[in-house]
Amino acid sequence: MLIHSHQLIMLNFFRQIFKPKYETLNLVEIKAANLIANYNYLKSCQLTAEIFPVLKANAYGHGLKEVCQILNATDALMVAVDSYPEAQIVYRYFRKNVLILGEMPLKAYTYCRWKRTEVVVYNENTLRYLARFGQRVRVHLFVNSGMNREGIKDLDAFIARNKKYLEKVSVVGLCSHLASADEDSDLNRRQEENFLASLNSLRAAGFFPRWVHLGNSAGVFTLNNKLLTAYRPGLAFYGYHPLPEKNRNSVLRPALQVFSQVVSLQPLEPGESVSYNETYHVKNPTTIAIIPFGYSEGLERRWSGRAKFLVAGSAGNCWAPIVGRICMNLACLDIGRQAVEIGAKVQIIAANPEADNSLLNLAKLSEAIPYEILVKLQANIRRKVV
Repeated sequence: MLIHSHQLIMLNFFRQIFKPKYETLNLVEIKAANLIANYNYLKSCQLTAEIFPVLKANAYGHGLKEVCQILNATDALMVAVDSYPEAQIVYRYFRKNVLILGEMPLKAYTYCRWKRTEVVVYNENTLRYLARFGQRVRVHLFVNSGMNREGIKDLDAFIARNKKYLEKVSVVGLCSHLASADEDSDLNRRQEENFLASLNSLRAAGFFPRWVHLGNSAGVFTLNNKLLTAYRPGLAFYGYHPLPEKNRNSVLRPALQVFSQVVSLQPLEPGESVSYNETYHVKNPTTIAIIPFGYSEGLERRWSGRAKFLVAGSAGNCWAPIVGRICMNLACLDIGRQAVEIGAKVQIIAANPEADNSLLNLAKLSEAIPYEILVKLQANIRRKVV
């Protein structure tokens, strides 16, 4: 059935009435080319292994749906998420497989699409439950190599107790996690030794996993063992080097920028205060620009009086410090005598690592790590791929 142009116009009109499209004043912008370049660079660092980008926590705040769509332009065989709700989004927007890293309620495994799903197993209760689904279930056994947070402590004993259950599923992976991958520590070396000993135990029992993965982002740069066939980079995939001293000259490209808009302009005279509890008093005549971005949206409350954002003014961009206390959904910026209009664009986080409002520089202001800031960016903020 053909739809004529005037019918399409009417259809869109009624869609707007009954299901209007709402776009937030705040925006997370993702540079697709940067993510693809980061993926390709990480793969070039480990030519004999595969790269499984970690997309948990809404793809580190970048947007799970959007990052899945970007990765379809790469040769990535699998992405890693934390849970089944995240896997559901991957099923829809990423063409290949998904590895569920987190432990889940046992019933959640009944909903998995096993043709496209692999799961990490940390204990025998989960393994025995999964055995009922048979060989179509592909599992990665997680061993506790020394981080002592989760996993199988004694793999030999685990195999002895659960051999018949292991034979009912497909053991396709062995994995663990480094506790201090971004540091030069003896624990790293002990963990690698323990992990490889577990690999030998698994092979001796007749299981030969395709995927052997220990390394996170830092592991891509610090591990050099051909027995490792996959890596799980998170932060590095998004453009931030996990070894702090490497960030200045890093090939990696940050992919995320965050913007808001000025919604109110308040001219103030000396002595007047801004925001809650009168923590900031104006010394000279100035104007306060309000943006609809507060700690609910992911703004660090500790940036009050410390961070500054880039505001688009009529005569050019200007830096405006946050003044007064950051509120739940608002923040106040002192723009001085700059000519700024309501609706003006405000850059909160810059992709340029040298900018004062880069993620790394903002993290330093609040003594946070980049992960904290990224994952706090609310999922209901509009995402746009550029």
